[in-house]
Amino acid sequence: MYWILFFVILFFAVADLIVGVSNDAINFLNSAIGSKVASLKSIIIVVAIGICIGVVFSNDMMEVARRGIFNPQAFYFNEILVIFFSVMVVDILLLNYFNSIGIPTSTTVSIVFELLGAAVAMAIIKNIETASFTGLSTYINTEKAVNIVIGIFLSIVIAFVIGALVQFAARVIMTFNYQKKPAYVAGIFAGLAFTSITYFILFKGLISLSVFTINNSFIKQNISLLIFSTFVFWAGFSISLIHYLKVNVFKLVVLTGTFALALAFAGNDLVNFIGVPLAAFQALQLWNTSVVDANSLSMHAFSQEIHTPIWILLGSGLIMITTLWFSKKAKYVIKTSVDLSRQEPGEERFASTAVSRNIVQYGRFLNRQVKQVVPDRVLDKINISFEKPSVNPIKEKADELPAFDLVRASVNLMVASVLISMATDRQLPLSTTYITFMVAMGTSMADRAWGNDIAVYRISGVLKVLGGFLFTALIAFLLSGVLAVIIYYAGIPAAVACVLLTFFVLLLSYINHRKSSKELAKEQKLKISESKTIKGIIDENAENVSKVLSRSSEIFTLAVSGLALGEIKELKTGRQKALGLVQEIDMLRDNIFFSIKNIEDASVGASRVYILILDDLQQMVRSINRISEKAFAHVNDHHKSLRFNQIKELRELDVQIQSLFAVIKATFDKKYFENISAIYEEKKDLIASFSIKIDRQVARTRTDESSPKNTALYFSLLLETKELIDSVLHLITLYYKENHIAKEVENK
Repeated sequence: MYWILFFVILFFAVADLIVGVSNDAINFLNSAIGSKVASLKSIIIVVAIGICIGVVFSNDMMEVARRGIFNPQAFYFNEILVIFFSVMVVDILLLNYFNSIGIPTSTTVSIVFELLGAAVAMAIIKNIETASFTGLSTYINTEKAVNIVIGIFLSIVIAFVIGALVQFAARVIMTFNYQKKPAYVAGIFAGLAFTSITYFILFKGLISLSVFTINNSFIKQNISLLIFSTFVFWAGFSISLIHYLKVNVFKLVVLTGTFALALAFAGNDLVNFIGVPLAAFQALQLWNTSVVDANSLSMHAFSQEIHTPIWILLGSGLIMITTLWFSKKAKYVIKTSVDLSRQEPGEERFASTAVSRNIVQYGRFLNRQVKQVVPDRVLDKINISFEKPSVNPIKEKADELPAFDLVRASVNLMVASVLISMATDRQLPLSTTYITFMVAMGTSMADRAWGNDIAVYRISGVLKVLGGFLFTALIAFLLSGVLAVIIYYAGIPAAVACVLLTFFVLLLSYINHRKSSKELAKEQKLKISESKTIKGIIDENAENVSKVLSRSSEIFTLAVSGLALGEIKELKTGRQKALGLVQEIDMLRDNIFFSIKNIEDASVGASRVYILILDDLQQMVRSINRISEKAFAHVNDHHKSLRFNQIKELRELDVQIQSLFAVIKATFDKKYFENISAIYEEKKDLIASFSIKIDRQVARTRTDESSPKNTALYFSLLLETKELIDSVLHLITLYYKENHIAKEVENK
C-alpha cells in the first residue's frame, strides 16, 4: 500500500514540476521577453543552461521539505506519508488553478503553507488520539517556520522598494536615451550589473557546492578585494565592447541576468516541486529497511542531512526545460506580468477598484508634497532624464515594440538575482515569483510607467496578484490540513478518490485551455486604424465593421436560443463574447489619440470619419451587449420563461437579423459600397416589424400576460434590437456618403 502511495506521489512530482514551472516561468522570462532582447528560442536556450547548473546546487534547499517546517522525529512513517500525499494533491490543484486564470502565484508560499497545514492537522490528530495535548512546538519547527513566513512576506515589500530605488537611480543616470551615453557611463552601469550577478551567483552559489573543492577561507578573507577586482574587470570589458566593437552591452547584461535568475530559481525553487516526493522516497527507504510497523517507525533519521543524487536533480531540470518550451499556460502567466509593467498605455486587463483609486489619490498627494520640498532645479533635471524618445505606437506596430527598454530589464534581473541568491545562500526559501514580480512592479512605477491614465488599472492588477498570494497561503493551509485528516481516517478509498480527482481536474483544465486557445485563435479581433487617408480608413475599417457584424449576429443568436431553451451555458457564452467585443471597442477608442496622430496633416476629414465610424460601432456593440446582458440576467435569476409566441417572434427576428447582417457583411467584405442604399429598400419590412411586435405584446399584456418580468424583458429586447439596427443603418449611410466623397477627391 505504501509503495503504491509513493508511486502516486512520484507521478504527482512530475505533474507538479509541469504546473509549477508553468507558473514560475515569469521568474526568469519576464524581463527578457518584455524587452525583446532576443528571440524566444534563444532566451529559452539561455534559461535551460541556467536551470541545468542551478539544479545541481539546490541540494541544501531540499532539507526544507524534510525538516524545515515540522519536526520529523515527532511523527511516525505512516503519518509522514499522509502529510506528503496531502501536500502534493493540494499543490497541483492550486497551481493549476492559478495557471488557468493567468495569475502568477508563489510556489514557495504554496508548499510552505501546505506542509504547515498538513503537519498541524496531523499534530492535532495525535494530540486527540493520545490525549496528551502537547504544544504545537513539539511537532512544528516553529522558529524556522516563522522565519520562512516572515521572510516570504517581507520579500514583497523589500523587492518592490529596492527595485523602485535602483530603477530611479539608473534612469536618472542612464535616461531613456541610454544608447547615446558615453561608453564609460554605460560601461560602469554594466560593470555594476555584471559584478552583482557574478558575486551572488558565483561566489555565493558555486562555493557551497559539495562537488567543488574550493578553499572558502581565502574568499571570505579577501571578499572586498575580489568584488572590486570583479567590478574593474567587468567595467573595463563593457567599456571596450561599447567603444571598440559598438556592442549593445545591455543585451549581454539582460541575457546574463536571465541566465543568473534561471540558475537562482532552480537552486531556490526546485524544492517546491520535488522536495516532498524525495522526502517521501527517503522515508519509504527507511521503513523498507526496518523491521518496525509503519505506524510505529519514528522519523528520527530525517533530522540528519541527506544529499539528493545528481541524476534526480538533472532529470528534474530536464522536465522544467521541456515544460518551458511547450507550455502555453506559461506564456499566459508571463503576459500578465509583462502587461502590468509595460511602459506605454495599451489594453488594460484589470478594471479599476475603489482601493486602487484611493492609492492613486494618496500617491498624487505625496507627489505634491515632495515637489514642494525638492528644489525646482533638481526636479527639472530629473524630468529631463525621464523624457522618452517620441515613438508612434501605430506607425511602429505597437505589438512589435518592447514592453520596456533594456535598462529596466537589466535592473529587474540584477535586483531579483541578488535578492534570490542571498536567500538561497541562507537556505531561506523566499518566494522567487513574488520577488521577481514585485521588483518588476517597483521598477515600472519608478520608471513612470504608471501614468495618470493607467495607474488605477496597473495598481488594481498588482493588488489582484497579491490577493492571489494571500489566497494561496490560506487555501493551501486549510485544504492540506483537511485532506490530511480525511486520508488519515478514510485510508485508501480517500487516496484513490484524490488521485481520480486530480486526474480529472488536470484533464479538464487541459481540454478547456486548448478549447479556449482555439477559440481565441479563431476570434476575429478588431484592428487599430493605421491608414493616413479617408479612403484608407474607409477600406481598413470595413474589416472591423464586418467582424462586428459577424460577432454581433452570433451573440444575438446565442441570446435568443438561450432564452428559448432556458440554457444558461449559451447565454453565458454570449455574455462573455459581448463583453470581449466591448473591451475591443474600448481599446480602439483609447487609441484614437495615436490613430489621429498617424493621419496626414492635410486630411483632417479622415480623423472625423474615423471618429464617426467608431461611434457607430460602439453604439452597435452597446446594444448587443445590453441584449446579451438582459437575456443572461433573466435566466440566471430564474425568472419565468418567455411565452411561446414571444419566443417565436424572437426567432423570426433572429432570422431577419442574420439575413440583414449577412448582406451588409458581404458588402463590407467586398469593399463595394455602391449598393448600400438598396439595403434600405430590402429591409423596410424588418424596420416595420418592430411596431407590429410591440403592438402584439401590448395586446398580450392587456389580456393574458401574467409576468411583469417577461413583459419588461421582451420590450427591452425589441427596443435594444431596434437601436442595434438603427446604428447599423446609420453606419452604412456614413460609408455610402464618405465613399463617394473619397472617390471624388481621388478623381480630382
